[in-house]
Amino acid sequence: MQSISPRGERGPVVTRFAPSPTGQVHIGNIRVAIYNWLFARHHRGRFLLRIEDTDRARSTEEAVRAVLDAMEWLG
Repeated sequence: MQSISPRGERGPVVTRFAPSPTGQVHIGNIRVAIYNWLFARHHRGRFLLRIEDTDRARSTEEAVRAVLDAMEWLG
């Protein structure tokens, strides 16, 4: 399986997990991260972690650390 770029070019599958660090990591976050990682792995693609930074008023360093710790714990 390949992804299609906006210009119609085909390339490797790329998935991402982009949580907003505004609170605790919950089971929905974990489910999405695992699903996207498995999908990328199955198709020999890439899985990217992007910490969403669009809600700076509610984002905290503690929440960013919680996301990173959760990803490390998941492996």
